Amino acid sequence: MRSYLSLVPISAKVHRRQNRMTLLCIIFAVFMVTAVFSMAEMGMRMEQARLMEKHGNLSFLDLIGSAMGQSLLGIAVVLFLLILLAGVLMISSSINSSVAQRTKFFGMMRCIGMSRQQIIRFVRLEALNWCKAAIPIGLAGGVVITWGLCAVLRFLVGKEFSTIPLFGVSLFGIICGIFVGIITVLIAASSPAKRASKVSPVTAVSGNAEDKKTIHHSASGRFVRIETALGIHHAVSSKKNLILMTGSFALSIILFLSFSVMIRFVNYLMPQSAAASDLDISSGDSSKAISADLIEKIQAMPGVKVVYGRRSDFDVSAVWQGKTSYSDSLDLISYDDFDLKCLKTDGVLKSGSDLSKVYGDSRYVLATSDQDSLWKIGDHIQIGEESLEIAGLLKYDPFSSNGLTEGKMTLITSSETFVRLTGTTEYSLVMIQLTSDATDENVRAIQLAVGDEYSFHDQREQRTAGTYAAFVFCVYSFLAIIALVTVLNIINSLSMSVSARIKQYGAMRAVGMDERQLIKMIAAEAFTYAFWGCAAGVIVGLPLNKWLYEILITEHFPYALWHLPLTSLIVILLMVFFAAASAVYGPAKRIRSMAVTAAINEL
Repeated sequence: MRSYLSLVPISAKVHRRQNRMTLLCIIFAVFMVTAVFSMAEMGMRMEQARLMEKHGNLSFLDLIGSAMGQSLLGIAVVLFLLILLAGVLMISSSINSSVAQRTKFFGMMRCIGMSRQQIIRFVRLEALNWCKAAIPIGLAGGVVITWGLCAVLRFLVGKEFSTIPLFGVSLFGIICGIFVGIITVLIAASSPAKRASKVSPVTAVSGNAEDKKTIHHSASGRFVRIETALGIHHAVSSKKNLILMTGSFALSIILFLSFSVMIRFVNYLMPQSAAASDLDISSGDSSKAISADLIEKIQAMPGVKVVYGRRSDFDVSAVWQGKTSYSDSLDLISYDDFDLKCLKTDGVLKSGSDLSKVYGDSRYVLATSDQDSLWKIGDHIQIGEESLEIAGLLKYDPFSSNGLTEGKMTLITSSETFVRLTGTTEYSLVMIQLTSDATDENVRAIQLAVGDEYSFHDQREQRTAGTYAAFVFCVYSFLAIIALVTVLNIINSLSMSVSARIKQYGAMRAVGMDERQLIKMIAAEAFTYAFWGCAAGVIVGLPLNKWLYEILITEHFPYALWHLPLTSLIVILLMVFFAAASAVYGPAKRIRSMAVTAAINEL
């Protein structure tokens, strides 16, 4: 052996099992960053090609300098920093526990002449040695998943993604991945390396380096049993370890809450309505409305799934009777039964709405609304001699360009109610949904049946169901990876924490503590980390979730208000506590099968 640094690969081989989680954390960080920035560049290349074809001259910098480019770049930087910070905390926690388990090893190295600076260099090089395997795996995974996602978008989604590069390699994404891998490890190894260098040879060899603090009082068992108090004490006694452990858990929660915003962003960007049509027929500039006979004729044609229409009457004089009464004009829109049913399916009705009252020839209506609307459920609207009651409110105005009512009320009625109020039986808009096996010949037959009297619009090319599914799949995949790493990190961190204190547990068993009490003590330690990690994650994650929501969604969709992401919050919190409960099993099994003498003599 030429140098003490030759021990680095030997140590990595000996502690291969203990280092698996650290390697996984590095792979996770590199993979996430490579995939995110590679997909972003593939999207930019596709958009650049499209705009070049359209405008003839456009540089990549022009795309980045646009308002949307700046917004996406800002979000990417925030997510990049979150991934970097999460990787640092998780890796640092893992290295810290590894150092705590090997104090005797570092003490022996000090005894044979290794200086503090050499100890620091050894720990850092040991950490960098993991990068030799982890970074290539993370890069390969990021590139392959980028190819896979591009293939899905190009061949399964098609349409606007038909020109996305199929086997493109993003040099920028790879550089970012390598940078994250190396920087994460160097930052994470800094504190544990200094900790290892401060261990004196005599203390380390004696095996008492784990806790040099003088204990002035015992763990209090006044309110909880002594084993629970000891578990909590183990968790909070080392402030640095507590910060690292809870910080890594908290960052997982923050990442989960941040990525969950993307689901809602896609929902607003590409809304999927059950009432979305494939073909539209409108009266256009013609003064002649569409007769109900045409709807019956089209419904019987091959390839037609359902036909539904809307009638409209604008600027109808009305008197609104709520907390105050005043006269104004409003718009009346009729929905067929299928259209009304889709409102509930799409979840666009506010809480407290009763859609069942609106069906048929009734005196109940729905009203569009936004955050500034004054009308409420239960208010009455007087139109001529008719008094109508608002039975439900829509969350936004689907008939305006920005989703806001701008102070004007629009009432949605059933077809029967509309005919009774206005006497109009003809439609202003007819929409058609086709069957999955409908052909272009079926569409041409429908167009011939419509004739030149009305405007005919083929909306099939504007459907975004495939694109929506692809984006949702990507986001959920990232969320699943974050959740998986969270679980594995908690299990591994607690296992290493127990391994670092194995001599203490052996001494406790020697003085009479039974297996059940030891398991309770480990569980108390695990749930202490989980509690503080959840608290910190929620305190930081919710404001960040709100900030991302406002930048991505509210700025572009003013009617979309931020609400507490209760579902995402419950899912990730349950995941953390489930992982904490699962983390107890492995250490408990190891302690249960270990003899007292073996525990005391554990290196």
